[in-house]
Amino acid sequence: MEPEAIRALLQAGLTDADVEVVGDGRHFQARIVSSDFEDLPLLRRHRLVYDLLQAHIDSDVLHAISMRTLTPAQAAAEQD
Repeated sequence: MEPEAIRALLQAGLTDADVEVVGDGRHFQARIVSSDFEDLPLLRRHRLVYDLLQAHIDSDVLHAISMRTLTPAQAAAEQD
């Protein structure tokens, strides 16, 4: 699986998502910014992302993904 394919899946499933994905074909790291994460605890944010990728995880096309899930405000604060 290519990082671009993961990025496209996440952008399609999340509102106004800004997604950066890097990886080696089976193991990936993602930075995901979306307003969908507002008022959600970290575990729920990750579950939302995993739900979007579950079919690829189940088929073992995607073996592992580590992620940072941020709201737009959190992402903006990192840039200050």
